[in-house]
Amino acid sequence: MSNRSELLEQLNAESRRHYAAWTLLNQKLADAQGLHPTDLQCLNLLEQEEGPQSTGRIAEMTGLTAGSATRLVDRLTKAGLVVRQPDPHDRRRAMVALSPAARTRLNEAWEAPGTAYDEALASFSDDELAVIREYFRRIQEVGRAQALAVDAPGSGAG
Repeated sequence: MSNRSELLEQLNAESRRHYAAWTLLNQKLADAQGLHPTDLQCLNLLEQEEGPQSTGRIAEMTGLTAGSATRLVDRLTKAGLVVRQPDPHDRRRAMVALSPAARTRLNEAWEAPGTAYDEALASFSDDELAVIREYFRRIQEVGRAQALAVDAPGSGAG
């Protein structure tokens, strides 16, 4: 096996370990907040987006069906973690935004992991951090594409 193929094999293994570790962290943070892991990820994703999102967009971001996404938003609204707002472009549609309480809870939940993450990255140069950022951007695209492929008819996995 060539050095590059060995390195790619090791990166694949580390990536899978990385995913497993962050899945466990998400579960533990959700448990600590009294939330389902999908609820926490929805809140995290809403925080990363610019402005309120439609329930349809939330379904896309979380991989849920439209009905499941509606139930998720209903649950988060009842818990005071999101608010529905009229869509300024289409008054028939509601947009979903994080509530101030959700922002506070997310910031508190991610404070210790965020600090640890910053510490783990502290010794990397700006150029190395730029490569890591690009890696995450590309891997996110791969993950989204693979999730769609699993759901595709004839994929054998759906």
